[in-house]
Amino acid sequence: MSMQVKTRRCEDKVVLSLSGRFDFTGHRDFRSGYEEVLKESGMQEIEVDLGGVDYMDSSALGMLLLLKEKAAMSNQKVILSNCKGTIRQILEVANFGKLFTIK
Repeated sequence: MSMQVKTRRCEDKVVLSLSGRFDFTGHRDFRSGYEEVLKESGMQEIEVDLGGVDYMDSSALGMLLLLKEKAAMSNQKVILSNCKGTIRQILEVANFGKLFTIK
């Protein structure tokens, strides 16, 4: 199953809800999901909701790092939320807790 990206705005924050397999095949969908957000003024936070993700590989980690880099240029913060099970373990092994706020 390919990855689905849903965008939801609330006040000064945007939530990107991902579901399915977060791997290289979903890079276009993920990028198009956040590129619009980065252009908007007044958005201070991008929350990536990983609650619906059942698989994540190293290319997904790279995509998250790229998002963080681009968001930093717009003074926006990236938060990873609903990380559980294997997804949380992958983020911990990759030391993402030092780079992102993980909820």
